[in-house]
Amino acid sequence: MGNHSWLLAAVAAATLIAGCGQQTEDSGTESGTAPILTAKTLGEQVVLSAEDYLAAAPYADADRTQGERQAQICRACHSLDKGGPNMVGPGLYEFFGTKAGTRENFPYSEALREADFIWTPRALDAWLAQPGRFLPGNRMTFAGVMRQEDRDALIAYLLEVTTAD
Repeated sequence: MGNHSWLLAAVAAATLIAGCGQQTEDSGTESGTAPILTAKTLGEQVVLSAEDYLAAAPYADADRTQGERQAQICRACHSLDKGGPNMVGPGLYEFFGTKAGTRENFPYSEALREADFIWTPRALDAWLAQPGRFLPGNRMTFAGVMRQEDRDALIAYLLEVTTAD
């Protein structure tokens, strides 16, 4: 990793640490917005191929360059590479379409081990908005990605780089 990559990882780690304690467990509504999606309110999930997700809105038009920049925050704790190791967080290669909390050799929180949802772009979007609100009791100390456009770009990028060819 070059000096620039290490700097990005350090900034990402600092961002994660700065976000500690800012999560809430409230699943109500923000003023003037729809109810906040949580693991409990996710409902029935439809699992599609990465190609199908990427062909449809909002991912078809998402800015992949912005998604790659956003992914630097993820890389501070997660490997995105095929065969990549578990780190502070589990490896994310081929995680779309899998049941949450089921990666081998990773010590998940009880909340994630007992969670009953599949990692789809919809679930990941709600998770990334505020992990502590989406699934109270998880150990991911991350305040979230606030802007919808940034989450869309990140998810599109992750669909591309963590899915097998």
